Amino acid sequence: MHELGIMTSVMDAACEAARAEGATRLLSIKLSIGEATEAVEDALRFSFEALAASDPFTEGAALDVTMIRPRSVCLECGEEFEHDLYNRFCPACDSFATELLAGRELQIDSIEVDLPDD
Repeated sequence: MHELGIMTSVMDAACEAARAEGATRLLSIKLSIGEATEAVEDALRFSFEALAASDPFTEGAALDVTMIRPRSVCLECGEEFEHDLYNRFCPACDSFATELLAGRELQIDSIEVDLPDD
């Protein structure tokens, strides 16, 4: 289950950024992840919840996940198209000479935190 490793890294990065800005608590994380990473959204959520519950700084935090469909471009005819994980043939010319443009991303889009009242 590589989702636990992914979420551990995401939580570490988000908590580090939140603490660096003086946050008292991490409230939520918005995450974009490509389907071609083969990460399972339910396993990501389960891992996030387990990790968040183990630290008072993150307890009760929410996770918003956007799964990004694979998209490629045909190197023969230039057609851009979405596809599943296994079928990357160009729908316009049936070429397999394609390049993946999207679907392997992993990025934290935003975090929401509580800041102390000054």
